[in-house]
Amino acid sequence: MTFTSRYVALGDSFTEGVGDWDVSRPNGVRGWADRVAEQLILADDSWGYANLAIRGKKLHQVLAEQVDAAVALKPTLVSIYAGGNDILRPKVDIDALMDSYDDAVAKLRASGTAVLMFTGFDSGRSPVFGATRGRTALYNELVREVADRRGAELVDYWRMKELQDERYWDIDRLHMAPAGHMLTAKKVLEVLRRTDAIDVPELDELPARTRAEQLRRDAQWAREYLGPWVGRRLRGVSSGDNLAPKYPLPVHLEAA
Repeated sequence: MTFTSRYVALGDSFTEGVGDWDVSRPNGVRGWADRVAEQLILADDSWGYANLAIRGKKLHQVLAEQVDAAVALKPTLVSIYAGGNDILRPKVDIDALMDSYDDAVAKLRASGTAVLMFTGFDSGRSPVFGATRGRTALYNELVREVADRRGAELVDYWRMKELQDERYWDIDRLHMAPAGHMLTAKKVLEVLRRTDAIDVPELDELPARTRAEQLRRDAQWAREYLGPWVGRRLRGVSSGDNLAPKYPLPVHLEAA
């Protein structure tokens, strides 16, 4: 099928859609980018959609593996978010990362495509990941500079304070649950000045927990999710090592 408009999504697990589980989809996930594509196609069926994002990718991998592949697809719109996995590493040179990021966005813009970027999430309330808040704040300031310099659109994920609510997050506390992906898709479409027909579901009431219950819950999470995640980092392996992109070529994705 020939598409006159093409949306190509680049990045890591955030853009692949981890946390928005759907066994009927490639890699078993749906995600905000799929949901954005569905709305674009619903409004105008000339759109095609490709998603090259793969979970676990660091910024240099996203840039090396996905940017040229995206340009080859002659996109109308590219969304890109990368660097979150770098920020969580023990050591990271944010300035060097962003120099590479700037070059990649410049290449995308030179191809004639519109580019949509994201700031990082404010993890200040997280007892584990809150330690990286300062790094993310620096990353965000440099992202804003790149977006301004290159004429990219920006979704300010840092300022989406609704997402501080744990009910928007998957049980692993690293990835958004379906409601979080829906909320993000609506924000992306708002930034793109597009309408949507996405209904974010009502959130279940948070259960009251005693301190002891919360500690037991945190300990279980550490055993089942944090420990394995740290183990993969130490072994130099990724959850995305054996995965291929969900949609390497543009498809006509209809809303579920």
